[in-house]
Amino acid sequence: MTSAPEVVAALIAAGTTIATAESLTGGLLCATLVDVPGASAVVRGGVVAYATELKAEVLGVDAVALARTGPVDGFVAEEMARGARSRLRAAVGIATTGVAGPGPADGFPAGTAFVGIAGDWIEGGARHVRLLVPGDRPAVRAGVVAAALDEILSALAEHTRPVGS
Repeated sequence: MTSAPEVVAALIAAGTTIATAESLTGGLLCATLVDVPGASAVVRGGVVAYATELKAEVLGVDAVALARTGPVDGFVAEEMARGARSRLRAAVGIATTGVAGPGPADGFPAGTAFVGIAGDWIEGGARHVRLLVPGDRPAVRAGVVAAALDEILSALAEHTRPVGS
């Protein structure tokens, strides 16, 4: 499991910045990053777009697609990450959306989540991972934050990997 200090150190080493767009984690991801001393060098900020319409209005998620799929969707996570990256002028955008629980929502069981990440070096500009995190609401939110930290570190490793490796 990746720690926030590892992620901040990797961002600093890469000389890059990050912005968050959060729904089910409600700011926990950004707070986890800024708990690390030195995070101000790399964390641009975060947007908590908990209400579905704010994903479109604030982050620029396609409103038609959002209405079709609902907020618990990989494309939505990718678009949230792109929106955070663009609006907060960061090299990397990371986003979380899903169902924290305790019960199902939008046709998905509690613990279903998507983490989206956006960056110039990522094929297609963005990607997402789908998660099914067990546990109660705090455990789901913590698990999604942990997965997002892993995804940031993975994307940074791709970004800094020498050509041909």
